[in-house]
Amino acid sequence: MKKIFYISSVLLVLLASMQGCKKEFLDTNPSNAVSPNVIFADAPSALVALNGIYRWQYSFFTNHGNFGQKSFDMVSDLMGEDMTVHSAGYGWFNTDYRYTAQLTAVDASRSERMWYFYYRVIDNANGILDNIDKATGDQNIKDNVKGQALGLRAYAYLNLISFFQQTYKGSESQPGVPLYTTRTTVGKARGTVQDVYTQIVKDLTEAETLLTGKTRAHISNIDVRVVQGLRARTALFMEDWSTAATYANKVRTGKTLMSVAQYGQGFSKMSDGNPEWLWGSEIITDQATIYASFYSHIDITNSGYAALGTQKKITKALYDKIPTGDVRKTVFRTPGTGSGANVDYNQNKIRVPVAASWAADYLYMRVAEFYLIEAEALARQGQDAPARTILDALGKARYASYSAGTLTGTALLDEILLQRKIELWGEGFGLFDVKRLKKGLNRPTGTGNFGGTSSLDPFTYTLPAGDPKFLMRIPQQEIDANGEIGPNDQNPQ
Repeated sequence: MKKIFYISSVLLVLLASMQGCKKEFLDTNPSNAVSPNVIFADAPSALVALNGIYRWQYSFFTNHGNFGQKSFDMVSDLMGEDMTVHSAGYGWFNTDYRYTAQLTAVDASRSERMWYFYYRVIDNANGILDNIDKATGDQNIKDNVKGQALGLRAYAYLNLISFFQQTYKGSESQPGVPLYTTRTTVGKARGTVQDVYTQIVKDLTEAETLLTGKTRAHISNIDVRVVQGLRARTALFMEDWSTAATYANKVRTGKTLMSVAQYGQGFSKMSDGNPEWLWGSEIITDQATIYASFYSHIDITNSGYAALGTQKKITKALYDKIPTGDVRKTVFRTPGTGSGANVDYNQNKIRVPVAASWAADYLYMRVAEFYLIEAEALARQGQDAPARTILDALGKARYASYSAGTLTGTALLDEILLQRKIELWGEGFGLFDVKRLKKGLNRPTGTGNFGGTSSLDPFTYTLPAGDPKFLMRIPQQEIDANGEIGPNDQNPQ
């Protein structure tokens, strides 16, 4: 395995720090002057390496279209059915939107950057897991560090397998991604989708045990509720409906939904007391990546790339399905009222909290997702009444008059999936839902939709379920350097 892909020492992340961590964890020597024995000498020192992984979550690397996890969340939504791009602008992400970026495996391509990003998380998590049991110090701290590292590894593998292969159900025996559970410079074969999911479940199960009863230092850290959320997501992709419902319920129990006023304020500041934030990165001003950031590409406020032509808009088709009076309709520009950069259907859901400041946080997980997972999982098991109750609870929090009525069967499931599209718009689920639902890509067309006069032509409007265009390509450098992966192991065109 060529080292530049993911064999990047834990030492390389020690200079990265997380806002909110204890000061002693931030004061580190230059990364090339510290040995692994020093890093893992005691449990608090191991937290330095762990915090470096969290900092990597929102780090800018290579170009303005790569800024950590949220760049890949944007890719997922732009490859989905509900987000249009206003015009070509400066071109960032337009090839993702047009389904051409994922077809190349060359250096600095979307596939290569994604592979590099997640395998760096995995390798650094493995470095922690290889050494934490040998560290001295409080066992509770060691268990906490180990649980978080396992959760991060599972999160990285879940994203990798979701981008580089079709959905789990029906693809269990298809090639997955190489599995590394310890640090090594020796390459491995792709294995199977089942292998990857088995490891994800194993990691999350152990992490849940280790993190139960532990208090996290900061919302940027994974805790037991976040691990349970990842378990619910994994089960949803696996169509393990019973487990999905059980874990989604664990996540939302004891948490409250945001108020209508809080929803309308946007999704960019965890310190505002929003009760739905479960996991995210707090980004202070001196850590903001400015134009190479999620907010530059999605929010028009600070005259970033979104304001320069690539505004991200909800489709007319989805907008029209949100009833008047629902707060979720208010976070998109009303058609006929567009002005300047704030064009018709432009999103105002996700925006910087203070104009002229880039100190806006990245959201990775919130409570509403798990109302929707639980409702869907129950409905798929024929438990329509409790599914409606959960859906009504979420719907009424956004729109007092909402009611799922007496919907049952397919009609109820369709309503749950519609509410999922509305509620989670712009939060990174677009492509994953297209793939797991196996209905293919079906982008609405015409005015206000894809290919209308006020939207960038996406070229790709429909794709059948299981189309190879849904898959990222294995990076060419991986094929060239890893003796266990050859040209015949590449994803199909």
